[in-house]
Amino acid sequence: MDKKVCGIFLSVRNSFSDRLDSSGNYKFTMNEEIFKKYCNGNECDNNLKKINAGCLYLLDAFFEDNSVFESVAKRNINIVEYIMIWLSKMLSRIENTENQSLNFFYSTYIHGDDNYKKSIANVMGCSNYKELIDKTKMMNMKIKDISKLYDAFTTLCMMHYTFDEKNPKCDKYLNDAQNFVEQYKKLKGDSSITEKSSYDKLLYTLSKDYDNFKNK
Repeated sequence: MDKKVCGIFLSVRNSFSDRLDSSGNYKFTMNEEIFKKYCNGNECDNNLKKINAGCLYLLDAFFEDNSVFESVAKRNINIVEYIMIWLSKMLSRIENTENQSLNFFYSTYIHGDDNYKKSIANVMGCSNYKELIDKTKMMNMKIKDISKLYDAFTTLCMMHYTFDEKNPKCDKYLNDAQNFVEQYKKLKGDSSITEKSSYDKLLYTLSKDYDNFKNK
């Protein structure tokens, strides 16, 4: 995780709000045509199709171009875990989905969609997006459990994005750092999580990226 990675996630949030409108729908607030190209017939006419478009956009942003995977993702496939956290948060706001596992979305969209079988290069053990997602072993986790990580993820991402390497005033990030630590402790102590080993793996990824930030 760094400024470039978080810039891509933040650009998606700016273009595709992570909140439902008063009618219970997601809306593309900017760059609608870019997202719509991921929908059949360029029509994203329900929330799930819009979320699927956002997921494919993020995968393309990091993995479609090998040079981007090298320069932005730094060959770090843990970014896929962050995409799944974003996906789960978006799904959790839709009625009757939060208690389901991610396999609900996987079987509906990922498994049979050729867009997820797009070839990628130089990712060890993975030849396409579907295999990248399979490697996370997150599909049996409940959507509501994964979505709990979203706030900690966005807090950490904003810290990376706003960090000024030329003028690193550490006290500027103290409140955000304390906020992240509190969020992390709460998540770590959550006894309601069922897929604990997978959940702890995601927490470990977050903690490593927090350590990376502290070492800047």
